[in-house]
Amino acid sequence: MNNIKTIFSIKDLENLTGIKAHTIRIWEKRYDLLEPERTDTNIRFYNLGHLQKLLNISFLNNNGLKISKIASLKTSEIHDQVRALAGKGQVKNHAINTLKLAMLDFDQELFYETYNGLIKNKSFRDLFYEVFIPFLSEIGMLWQTDTITPAHEHFISALIKQKLLVNTELLQAKNKIEHNNAYVLFLPDNEIHEIGLMFVNYELVAKGQRAIFLGSSVPIVSLTDVLAYYKQVTFISYFTVNPPKAELSNYLADFNAQLLKDNNHELWILGQMTQHIDTKGLPKNIKTFKTIDSLIATI
Repeated sequence: MNNIKTIFSIKDLENLTGIKAHTIRIWEKRYDLLEPERTDTNIRFYNLGHLQKLLNISFLNNNGLKISKIASLKTSEIHDQVRALAGKGQVKNHAINTLKLAMLDFDQELFYETYNGLIKNKSFRDLFYEVFIPFLSEIGMLWQTDTITPAHEHFISALIKQKLLVNTELLQAKNKIEHNNAYVLFLPDNEIHEIGLMFVNYELVAKGQRAIFLGSSVPIVSLTDVLAYYKQVTFISYFTVNPPKAELSNYLADFNAQLLKDNNHELWILGQMTQHIDTKGLPKNIKTFKTIDSLIATI
């Protein structure tokens, strides 16, 4: 699974483009849209050029062009049509497709080119909600289906984290905080998926709040240190894969006993593991949120 992929199966193409394998085969036969290569044992496979073309075809088709019309275009003309549509504001799907290509080809320059094009017309906040969040959601699915490798995920995640850090620092330099409350952002033991929490940190700083970002895999006992410094602490965490389902209740009980008992502090939780939390049985100072924007809206 750690081998870097340079060739793709038709199932990989389906996962990456959203076009069903059956439809891809029909387009190949009826319109000659793709010409897959074959191994020595006659197994069909596709390269990055095929993937790029199919991503562009998918973009045009999703924006109203009939497949018969697309099939009549040369590859260069398909590219030009994509750029023309993107230039008219149809950038979301195009940007996500371009980010996929940057990830698959480990192309840092393409990532920066795509980002710089988007940030000219969008705030960083809008860019993150409209492009990065849906893109990251797709990455999670691609990783689970072995369409991409951990190397791909780490490469693109590092670039997105860089942008989060830079934009957060720009805001932090302007903040002057006078109150004695704090938001403490952390991930529980063995949880390493930081990007969502980093964006929450950005949003808090943008609102002029004191945000203390502690990062990944923080034990409960280590969090007690911050309580002596602030009048009211709101802990915020992102449960993506940890704590595991079987340990959630015990984790929250321990957290409540060690950090939230007989005080005004709170714990706010995001992430897919929240679906396994019995919210009716939670103490009043532990809250779950389905989305980042719903959490930020409460501040």
